[in-house]
Amino acid sequence: MAPNSLFSSSVSLSPLSLSHQLGNPIPCLIFRTHHKPTLITCKTTDSDAQRQSPIFEANASIPNVELEGTGAAAMTRGQLFLERQQSMAAAALVLASEKKKKKGKKSNTGPKLSSAIACCYGCGAPLQTSEVDGPGYVNSETYELKKKHRQLKTVLCGRCRLLSHGHMVTAVGGNGGYSGGKQFISAEELREKLSHLRHEKALIVKLVDIVDFNGSFLTRIRDLAGANPIILVVTKVDLLPKGTNFNCIGDWVVEATMKKKLNVLSVHLTSSKSLVGITGVASEIQREKKGRDVYILGSANVGKSAFINALLKMMAEKDPVAASAQKYKPIQSAVPGTTLGPIQIDAFLGGGKLFDTPGVHLHHRQAAVVHSEDLPALAPRSRLRGLSFPATSHERNGEINGNDLNGFTLFWGGLVRIDVLEVHPSTRLTFYGPKALQIHMRELGVLLTPPTGKQRDDNWAGLEIVHELHIKVEDQNRPACDVAISGLGWITVETINKLPEGSDLSNPEEYTEQLHLAVHVPKPVEIFVRPPIPVGKNGGEWYEYRDLTEKEEELRPKWYF
Repeated sequence: MAPNSLFSSSVSLSPLSLSHQLGNPIPCLIFRTHHKPTLITCKTTDSDAQRQSPIFEANASIPNVELEGTGAAAMTRGQLFLERQQSMAAAALVLASEKKKKKGKKSNTGPKLSSAIACCYGCGAPLQTSEVDGPGYVNSETYELKKKHRQLKTVLCGRCRLLSHGHMVTAVGGNGGYSGGKQFISAEELREKLSHLRHEKALIVKLVDIVDFNGSFLTRIRDLAGANPIILVVTKVDLLPKGTNFNCIGDWVVEATMKKKLNVLSVHLTSSKSLVGITGVASEIQREKKGRDVYILGSANVGKSAFINALLKMMAEKDPVAASAQKYKPIQSAVPGTTLGPIQIDAFLGGGKLFDTPGVHLHHRQAAVVHSEDLPALAPRSRLRGLSFPATSHERNGEINGNDLNGFTLFWGGLVRIDVLEVHPSTRLTFYGPKALQIHMRELGVLLTPPTGKQRDDNWAGLEIVHELHIKVEDQNRPACDVAISGLGWITVETINKLPEGSDLSNPEEYTEQLHLAVHVPKPVEIFVRPPIPVGKNGGEWYEYRDLTEKEEELRPKWYF
C-alpha cells in the first residue's frame, strides 16, 4: 500500500493516531525505509462536538501510532480497520471505568482487557477475566498462560463454549435486541462497529436469507458498505420446497435486487449445509477481491458464520492458508447475535484478509419481539412445505363448512393474525415458514398467545399493528402476490382455477375484484407485499421471464447456482 493512499479523501483518520494539539501541523505517521526517515505532516480540524466528546478525550491520551513497513509489508486496510475498532472499544472501557470511579464504585467491576485487546476467535468479543457470564470471559489462569506463550488468538471464551453445545445465550439488547437473558451490548453498538467500513476499499459479500428475503435484505446497505462492490449470496436455498426450479428462483432474486439499485457484481444461490453454490462464491471472491480485504455482511442470524465455515472448507482444497484457518474459525449457533465483534481470518494465499462481522440487528423482525427462549421456533430446520387454507374437506376434519374463507381468522403461532374480510370464493392462502409455529383457523374474534407463552400478559403487547390489504387478482393462472412477514416467512395469496360448485358464472367480474385482508402483527414488525416467489413444482409452470432490453441485459447481474 502506498503511503499516500492513507490520506485519501475517502478515508477518515482515527483520533487515536493524532495528537491532541489540533489546528497545527502534527506528526502523525513515520514510515521506515532504507533511506533517511521522512516526516509526513498533516492538518486536522475538529468540531466543538468532537472536543466535547468523552470518547475523543479518552483517545487523546493514547500516543501516536507508528506504522512500520512499506509495500507488501505495510498494514492492510482491514488490519487498520480492526485496530481502530479494538482501540475504540478499549477507550470506551477506560472511560466507563473512570465514570465508575467517580461514582465511588469499585474499579474492578468491568471487564479486564489486555493492552493488546485480544479477542475470542469464536465471537470477536474482547477477552476478559472478571465477568463470568459476560462475552469474552476466560479464567485468569488460562488467560495468563496463553498470554505468556503468545497464544491469546487461540482462546475460545466461555459463552462460545456454551453456544457450541446448544445453549441459548443471548447478549444483544436495545432496539433490535432480544428480551430475556442478559444484555451486554446494544444493537446500536454493534452497528457502530461497522461504521468505518464505508471508508475502506473492500469487497463486500452480502448475505440474504431466502426464507426471509425482504426482512433480511438490509435495504440501507450503502450506509455500511459505501460504494464498495457487492457479491450477493442467497443462503438456505436447501430449505425451499421440493421440486423448486432454481432457474426461476435465480431470475426472481435478480429482479428483486435490481429494484434496490445496488452495485451488485453477481448473485449466488447457496446452502452452507449442503455446500451447494459455495464453490462459485469462492471463485468469484478470488476473481474480484484484487488484493482487497473481504467483509461478510448481513442481518443477524442470516448464516454468516456458517457460510464462512463452508467457504473455508471449499477453499482449503486448493489454498493451504484457508486450510490452516479452519482450526480457529467463528462459532456458529442458532442464537442471533453470536458474533459480537469483527473477526479477522487469514484465508487467502494471495493477500487480503477475510472478516466476519457482527450481524445487523433489525427491530422490524419477529425475533426482536419474542422471548429469547422462543427464538429457536422462528428458525426453519427442514425443507419448507406449504400449508394451504382452505384444505380439502377430508383434511379439515369438518372444522370448516365449504371452501369460502370469508369471515374467518387465521393465526400463525400467535405472532400473525389474518382476518379474511372479503375475498373471492375460491381464494387460498398458503403458509411457508417454520414448522414449530402451528396455524389455527377460527371464527373472527378469537385470540391466541405467542408460541410458548414466555411473553406473559404484562410484557406481551399483542398484535398492535393492523395492515389492511386490497389485492387485485389479475391472472387466475398464477398467484396474486406474497405477503412476507419480516423474520418469519411468507403467505402466498392465490385463487383456485376451479370455482366451487353452485357458483354464479353469469357475472365474471365478481371473480376479478380485489381481495380484502387485514394482517395483524406486533408493533415493530413489518410486512411486505411482493411478487410471488416461484416455489414448488407449480412455480416453474406459472413463472414468466420478463423481456429485457439490451441496456437492461448489460446492467443486470448474473446469477449462479
